[in-house]
Amino acid sequence: MNIFNSRQLAVRVSLVILTLLINAASPALIAETSHHDHSAISGINEYDDNNNQHQKGVISLTPKQMKIAGIIVKPLQFHQIHSLIKAPGEVTFNSYKTAVISPRISAQLIEQHVVLGESVQKGQVIVTLSSVDMAEAQAKLIMTYLDWTRIKSLGKKIIAEQRYLEAQIHWELAKAKATAYGMTEQQITSLVKSNNFSGANGRFDLVALIDGTILKEKHLIGQQIEPGQELNVITDESSMWVIANVAPDIASEISVGNKASVQWANNTYPATVSQIYHNLDEVTRTSRIRLDVENEKDVLHSGLFVDTQIETSNQTKAIVVPESAVLRSADGDWQVFVQQDEVGEFKGVEVKVVDTRNGMTTIEGLAVGTTVVVEGAFFVQSELAKSGFEIHNH
Repeated sequence: MNIFNSRQLAVRVSLVILTLLINAASPALIAETSHHDHSAISGINEYDDNNNQHQKGVISLTPKQMKIAGIIVKPLQFHQIHSLIKAPGEVTFNSYKTAVISPRISAQLIEQHVVLGESVQKGQVIVTLSSVDMAEAQAKLIMTYLDWTRIKSLGKKIIAEQRYLEAQIHWELAKAKATAYGMTEQQITSLVKSNNFSGANGRFDLVALIDGTILKEKHLIGQQIEPGQELNVITDESSMWVIANVAPDIASEISVGNKASVQWANNTYPATVSQIYHNLDEVTRTSRIRLDVENEKDVLHSGLFVDTQIETSNQTKAIVVPESAVLRSADGDWQVFVQQDEVGEFKGVEVKVVDTRNGMTTIEGLAVGTTVVVEGAFFVQSELAKSGFEIHNH
């Protein structure tokens, strides 16, 4: 009985000690559990915040990144722009850069030196002709030159003044006649200084009057050519004309010097209004507007039908940004990048593109004063794309 009571008492003491140990350890366990729970909750909240920011399509860039990428932001403002009219047009040669090769006297074509489509330079020989009239002019040229050089060498002290003047005048007349028939100054000099009468054979060359391309060829070897007959047409296609047709009442709103553009084959070429014709087209009864357009890549050719846009003298207010500031989003809509509340935070916002000309784009859909990326938009879009997030926002 005593043994049983002793064992029972030992068990009870052990239970009391165990209870005290558990109670002493409980605050630490609770604190540690609490700490883990709080950290987990904080981590979840932070993830949710970042995830929500990414889902909204917002990218955050540091000042260093913005400087390296050349990102510039500006508030949107109204600008005065000229209103536009659209009109069909046709490409033609620039008459001021086009020359016709034709003889001034009746002659036979005995040799051609260029072919259709060949590029030529000013002074280059195009064709060689032969003419009886030219043979007579060349013979006269040689005789008067020899006479004039002999008398000039003797001088006025030996030769009577009248004879001296006659020799000089006859030489000048012979030279003028040969020039009028088609000989160049260089050809005349070469002939008279050769002292070769066999050179007076009636052969002479017609040369290119400008740099350009042979576009027309209307002759055959051996053909008799009449004065003024067109043999070749040479034009410099680096600059072309476009004749646009507009309604007469609209033509009154256009001025010489206004900017314009020419659209063909998904390309746009800047142009300038150079002339407004005062007579209407007899067929269409429309006013014709002549545009000068540069054609350095030799894309535009005479006869092409194109579309044109011409600025009028009327002005309107619109929001305009650089063309590079407006980019296509992932789903194909136009967008610009708007700065958020924090500097360096940007979000793509859809806009409507009204017009693009001369490197500037007119947009709608944002309020004046909204700060947008005007330079470096491509970098911002690339950073969003690399993050793997949707970069479009309606």
